[in-house]
Amino acid sequence: MEFKHEPVLLKEVLEWLAPAEGGVFADGTLGGGGHSERILEKIGDTGTLYGIDRDEDALRAATSRLQGFPAFHAIHGNFHDIDELLPENVRLDGGLLDLGVSSYQLDTPERGFSYHEDAPLDMRMDRSAGMTAAEWLNSVSEKEIMSALYDYGDEKWSARIAKMIVERRAGQPLATTGDLVACVDAAIPKAVRRKDDGHPARRTFQAVRIAVNDEIAPLEQALNDWISRIRPGGRLCVITFHSIEDRIVKHAFRQMQNPCTCPPKAPICTCGKKPVAKVMGGGAIRPTKEELAFNPRSHSATLRVAERL
Repeated sequence: MEFKHEPVLLKEVLEWLAPAEGGVFADGTLGGGGHSERILEKIGDTGTLYGIDRDEDALRAATSRLQGFPAFHAIHGNFHDIDELLPENVRLDGGLLDLGVSSYQLDTPERGFSYHEDAPLDMRMDRSAGMTAAEWLNSVSEKEIMSALYDYGDEKWSARIAKMIVERRAGQPLATTGDLVACVDAAIPKAVRRKDDGHPARRTFQAVRIAVNDEIAPLEQALNDWISRIRPGGRLCVITFHSIEDRIVKHAFRQMQNPCTCPPKAPICTCGKKPVAKVMGGGAIRPTKEELAFNPRSHSATLRVAERL
């Protein structure tokens, strides 16, 4: 299967990043390379674009797609570790993070992200490291599973699903996506499942994926590390697909804009903390009706932009 998908909010990303000839940019979540390709077209051969992804399949496919651009440099790694991945002296004119799961990952059964196919329960974005979803679900406590489902999936039935997972694994360890779907089906009453607009396992799969890939805990620090790598006037664009990540991005950008910790009624600032960025675009930027019509995947996407001061 081709590792490619329609990049969301592409017009808006290009507008806010404003890539120009000779610019230096980084795409921290390279994926299919859709956003990067358009940035590369703008910066030309004299520019530089670092394409970072923890998924080696993505890197191979994107490198093949973008090999005609001399400005492209592929890097295997997690965008959380930008200070380890980029040379110390590199300063960016802009950065992009698209925090969604790629269509390829969802549509390739053996990756274990999809609840529509029975496949090995993997879910790792980097298959060279870390526990698989099966290993995680078969080893952590019932309380940890419940907390992940509630915190990362907003799952109302988190306690029942976690209990069912632990009961099932006592007889035979979970091994496939079908095993996890069966646990969800057994835990959520049929009447509730019938009324659900989407697949009843979607929240559980989202939560397990986030937990397995440690997507939330390092995010706020990563955003601060990224903004510190951007030159004054340059921008960081972040696309999220669910409220948990969006709240973190929103909070982090507001803190960058107003880091002062002095009491609200203090006559002068004594904490010494100065703004490092300002929020652009009025906050949340959403897809247009036109994009929603041709790219349904964009329906839950939110773009936020911070400009380095």
